[in-house]
Amino acid sequence: MSENREQWGSRFGFIMAAAGSAVGLGNIWRFPYITGKYGGAAFVLVYLAVVVFIGMSVMLAEFVIGRNAQSDAVGSFRKLGGGAWPFVGWMGCFCGFVILSYYAVIAGWTVAYMFKSFGGLMSDAAAGKAGDVFGAFVSDPVQSIAYHIAVMAVTTGIVFKGISGGIEKSCKVLMPALFAILLILIVRSVTLPGAGAGLEFYVKPDFSKLSSQALLAAVGQGFFSLSLGMGCMITYGSYLGKNDYLPSIARTVVMLDTSVAILAGFVIFPAVFAFGIEPGAGPGLTFVTLPAVFAKMPMGSVFSFAFFLLLFIAALTSAISLLEVVVTYAIDQMKWNRAKAAIVMGTAIALLGIPSA
Repeated sequence: MSENREQWGSRFGFIMAAAGSAVGLGNIWRFPYITGKYGGAAFVLVYLAVVVFIGMSVMLAEFVIGRNAQSDAVGSFRKLGGGAWPFVGWMGCFCGFVILSYYAVIAGWTVAYMFKSFGGLMSDAAAGKAGDVFGAFVSDPVQSIAYHIAVMAVTTGIVFKGISGGIEKSCKVLMPALFAILLILIVRSVTLPGAGAGLEFYVKPDFSKLSSQALLAAVGQGFFSLSLGMGCMITYGSYLGKNDYLPSIARTVVMLDTSVAILAGFVIFPAVFAFGIEPGAGPGLTFVTLPAVFAKMPMGSVFSFAFFLLLFIAALTSAISLLEVVVTYAIDQMKWNRAKAAIVMGTAIALLGIPSA
């Protein structure tokens, strides 16, 4: 192990950070929808097979690569593979850099909607104007850029503080909070009158909808959801000690990530079916459909705030890992100190994301 290299303070802290990297917006706004589209519980079985037999193995391999090399994604492939293998690490760094530039924009939307939940969103949504509110918001570059920069500032601040003092410390608070909010929203959703139709839509297996497209969707969702192929798990693994038992850690991270994805469906589908609203995917579901649902609930503003806080936590923990990939690269390969690496890389990503805001 590199003598001066940081380490995770605890096994629990690492698991929370790795699970936070894996859990993201895709778990909450995409997984439930494609599950319903491709046969409900039947698709879940396919997805579970993918993450257990493929995703878990790839995650374990990334942990092993990072821990053995004790280096960033590029350095790990250079040390262990040589030849053209560092290119794989370069691609991971590049993907993380670009993805975070627009991922932080969407994370900024969730922060904006947390405030909007108590600022007129419910009355507009009740009047059927949720789509107009969202359209006006994303068309206002000042608001979008401001929230985007705020998210990148928070992300950079956490990474700036280091592995144990920043990433681990924050994820040990954020991830339990995410699960607590998720469980509260599930209780509210499944107890709504008419929620049974949504539960049936979500959990009733329909094997006739399984196809080659469903398999591709399961593989794509599994790899993206588990943060594989972007250098995140290699980078996090590089800060592990030699005595950590990696197979059990990989199993736990996969279990936590998959649990969030599946549980999110128990928030969304009972609620939208209870109020007779057609479920959709992506921003349309999150920023148009669900505000209309919350507007019809008692204490809708509170539950709307909780939902967008849930989304923000999921986005933030993923953003932290994406930034850490390029920060660790700068530390290991460019010999920058952490403060310089975090500030320069965080600022560069924030600037790159402005055209998307």
